[in-house]
Amino acid sequence: MKSIQTKAVGRLLRANISAAQLAGYGLANLVGMAIILVAIQFYCDISSIYGGKDSQLEADYVVISKPVSGLVGLTGGTESGLDFSAAEIEEIKAQPWAEEVGAFTAARFNVAAALNMGGRGFSTQLFLESLPDEFIDARPAAWGYTPGESKEIPIIISKDYLTLYNFGFAATRGLPQISEELVGMVPLRLSVSGGGRQQWFDARIVGFSKRLNTIAVPEEFMTWANGEFGDMPAKGVDNPSRLIIRLDRPGAAEPERFIAGKGYETAGDNGATGRVALFLTILTGIIIAIGAVISALAFAILVLSIYLLLQKNRTRLTDLMGLGYRPADLSARYRRLIATINVATAAGAFIIAACATALWRGKLAELGVEGGTVVPALATGVVLTAALTAFASAIISRNVKRAFRA
Repeated sequence: MKSIQTKAVGRLLRANISAAQLAGYGLANLVGMAIILVAIQFYCDISSIYGGKDSQLEADYVVISKPVSGLVGLTGGTESGLDFSAAEIEEIKAQPWAEEVGAFTAARFNVAAALNMGGRGFSTQLFLESLPDEFIDARPAAWGYTPGESKEIPIIISKDYLTLYNFGFAATRGLPQISEELVGMVPLRLSVSGGGRQQWFDARIVGFSKRLNTIAVPEEFMTWANGEFGDMPAKGVDNPSRLIIRLDRPGAAEPERFIAGKGYETAGDNGATGRVALFLTILTGIIIAIGAVISALAFAILVLSIYLLLQKNRTRLTDLMGLGYRPADLSARYRRLIATINVATAAGAFIIAACATALWRGKLAELGVEGGTVVPALATGVVLTAALTAFASAIISRNVKRAFRA
């Protein structure tokens, strides 16, 4: 008997439910949520490109220096005016967009490199620099140097240098062209001289940097070698001539305005890649906003449908409550219906997002890029579904209680 009554009450409460309105809400909410989830997953996957270890869109670091003008250094003086003073460095560090500032340390000794490949040996003069480890993008696990203990000096060079050797120098000299892997197997001999002393060191190229246009050695070696062999003018040694800055976000306009206003020069073309990263971020934000607007309109449709439904069933609700049914029992039927629609909508949105993600991840895999985590998209879908269901349930409960008090 109780089961029959329950079914009868259910039929009464569903009597004025508009299937078209609920279907319209479900479809609109599905579209909006799917757009949001696809946009978030797209952003996560794209972020893995310009935030990865071997980033193609490395845009959050910039190297600055002062411009060279005239015959600087040919007058015999020790001050070139190209060094950054302590006050200038502090000014840069104080900028809100500068997360961290590092200084390049130049070698104050003479360096020559000798190597033998294919029975042919050659030597050349080199320059060396060091900078804080956290700014090096290609730092291997064995990076570092302990004077008197380390057998080799690890070296990191720009990827462009290998390209210049292979297609500029080696091709015209009849020397073998080499890959990155092979370079790491070629032993180098470094002649370090200065202060009336000379010493030979074994060295090896252990990495190639896309970020740094230099020949970098560990700071521990540079500090020790400058103390042992440094015989060049020491004035201004503590004032670096090049700085590397980690920006708070890629593509920001404030660093460009500051650098241009100070007359500093930047290395490479970080601005272009930064603008690409900024464009992707803005595009993702716009897509998420569109999805949010669609979901909000869908929820407005649902709220309107709820008000109309409860208004039509106002007399039935009042009569049922007079027969002893509690407001919570009656509103629970509508809440379950809305929750079912929201869960089904979320499941559909997850499926659409997964299918869309599979389309572009295949292309990213061809570029050797792994996709980002799916946790943010999943968490967003769960939170949105829970929030919409909770809000709709609150509206239903409040209006059913109003009918009881009427």
